[in-house]
Amino acid sequence: MTAGVMDPLPAAAAEAETEEEAGPAAADLPVPQVCERRDPDPSRMQMPQGNPLLLSHTLQELLARDTVQVELIPEKKGLFLKHVEYEVSSQRFQSSVYRRYNDFVVFHEMLLHKFPYRMVPALPPKRMLGADREFIEARRRALKRFINLVARHPPFSEDVVLKLFLSFSGPDVQNKLKESAQLVGDEFMNCKLATRAKDFLPADIQTQFAISRELIRNIYNSFYKLRDRAERIASRAIDNAADLLIFGKELSALGSDTTPLPSWATLNSSAWSFLKQALKGLSVEFALLADKAAQQGKQEENDVVEKLNLFLDLLQSYKDLCARHEKGLLHKPQRALHSYSLMKRPASGTAGQTREPESVQQLESRILEQENAIQTMELRNYFSLYCLHQETQLVHVYLPLTSHILGAFVNSQIQGHKEMSKVWNDLKPKLSCLFAGPNSTLTPPRSPQDGVSPH
Repeated sequence: MTAGVMDPLPAAAAEAETEEEAGPAAADLPVPQVCERRDPDPSRMQMPQGNPLLLSHTLQELLARDTVQVELIPEKKGLFLKHVEYEVSSQRFQSSVYRRYNDFVVFHEMLLHKFPYRMVPALPPKRMLGADREFIEARRRALKRFINLVARHPPFSEDVVLKLFLSFSGPDVQNKLKESAQLVGDEFMNCKLATRAKDFLPADIQTQFAISRELIRNIYNSFYKLRDRAERIASRAIDNAADLLIFGKELSALGSDTTPLPSWATLNSSAWSFLKQALKGLSVEFALLADKAAQQGKQEENDVVEKLNLFLDLLQSYKDLCARHEKGLLHKPQRALHSYSLMKRPASGTAGQTREPESVQQLESRILEQENAIQTMELRNYFSLYCLHQETQLVHVYLPLTSHILGAFVNSQIQGHKEMSKVWNDLKPKLSCLFAGPNSTLTPPRSPQDGVSPH
């Protein structure tokens, strides 16, 4: 057994584990009749890529599935609180609908109900009181990342729940979503290959799962640090823009000063008048520099930080899926076996006693139901591994997003420095006005290219 991962409840292990908890009566547990390992039926395997376990999607194909925009619409005042609404627009469905945060919550619950073995991204937290603009904007961005990951996920993108959420414009979308999800069961009950998932799994699936989980955990930790640094870089650009703007305004204020100067202080020199006039004109260039720096910061927030957050949301959903998988393997079968042993114990203890036929039939029926439940749980465990294997592949499909992020970061830096360098170069000749004047003895400062000797 791999550390931290449980095998899908083999019959012998189940007997041994339950015997420790339930006593000798647990030794009577039957071996669940799980489908024997066999070659897959060719008629069920006629798919383009052969083994249905293997995904053939590329990152570009996933990104092309849909692009969903989530924008804030003007706040509506309720009886007590302001309600934030979002306009959700889908390119694929050519639709635009209004949704509230609670609509996203119900949609998220339905996805977990229908796809418990898939990566369902988490929603941003709900903040009831004191939701400032910064929080609302951060939540809007998070909701946009959530819905785009869902809209591009292969099984989700073909499900009716997604189509309803993105295109249904009628009243009470929450009940509509619940009704559509309750009409059918989860993915295990609707997938034709669910009961035969074990046939497609590699023999070393548990080892592969453990290795992949460790790799993705390390990737998550590194990308988390990259995201933090990218946020700081973008924030510094925006702070730099604010500083440049204030710098220019102070120069303008200095040049606009109308305080008269006594003649004995200036010694009849007009240098200060020339300086003030030149300083006042420089504020325009500094405002332009501030604008360029702000544009660079915003661009890096949108093209670098947001893409890093998107990838982190995907990785976090994988970690959550692994936790659900292990929790399902650890708790549900044990509870079922324990319940089965409790029902079996009185049946074996009263075998020589006379019981009413009806009570015996009821007990036998309950035992048969529990046996079927145990068998179904084993099948679900294998199907969970089947889906987990596919979701691991999906994470790796998204890994080339790293090059997109780095490319956006490099391009932003090149473009930002290029534009600001042009403004600085345009500003330099205007400094000559600072050293002009009929009685001025000042000389312009030397540039680094003038090659002044230290000696």
